[in-house]
Amino acid sequence: MSSAVRLLTVTGPGLAPWLNRLAELRIRVFRDFPYLYDGDPGYEADYLSTYLDTASSVCVLALDGDRLVGASTGLPLGHETEAFRRPFVEQGLNTDRIFYCAESVLLPEYRGQGLYKAFFNGREAHARQLGGFGLAAFCAVVRPAEHPLRPDGYRSLDPVWHHFGYQAAPGLLAHFGWKDIDQPGDTDKPMQFYLKPLEAPL
Repeated sequence: MSSAVRLLTVTGPGLAPWLNRLAELRIRVFRDFPYLYDGDPGYEADYLSTYLDTASSVCVLALDGDRLVGASTGLPLGHETEAFRRPFVEQGLNTDRIFYCAESVLLPEYRGQGLYKAFFNGREAHARQLGGFGLAAFCAVVRPAEHPLRPDGYRSLDPVWHHFGYQAAPGLLAHFGWKDIDQPGDTDKPMQFYLKPLEAPL
C-alpha cells in the first residue's frame, strides 16, 4: 500500500464529517462501468444516513493528505433495508448473523496499491470485533458481456473476490434500480451476492 495514503476507520455517527465527500466520491466512481450510475445527491444523502444512524456500521476511509480518495462501508445486514435482506430470508439465512460489506470505492489512480484488500480486511475485522457474525456478504451488479458501454479490455473482479475468500452464492440475487448514464430513467439491475465465512457456518 502506498505510504502516501493513510487509512482511517470511523463508525456510526463518526461518519458525519465525511458524509458529503463520501457521497461525491461514490457518484464519481460509480459513474464508470459496470455501475454506470448517473449520480443523485438526494439518494446519496438518504442511503448514507443508514450508516450514520447505525452505531455498529463501519467506514474505512483512504486519505491522501486531506483528500478522500477511497472508502469502504459495512454494517450488520439486519440493519439494512428490507430489499437487501429479502434474498437471504427467502433462502432461510439468519440476517442477524451476516455482516454486509456494502461498497468499496477508490479513485482509479489509487488502484493496485493494496487498498482494496485493506478495505475488506478492515470491514471483516470490525465484524469480528462486534462478534456473532458467521458470514460476510456483499453484492455486485451483473452486466451482460455485450453491454454497449463495456470498455475494451474490461476484466471482471470475480478473481479478486475469490482471492479474498468470497464466492458467488447461486440463487442469492436481488434487483435494484438506478438511472444509468445512457438511460432516460431508472432501470432494474440484477445484483449477485457473494459470501465468505467469518466464523462457524450458519
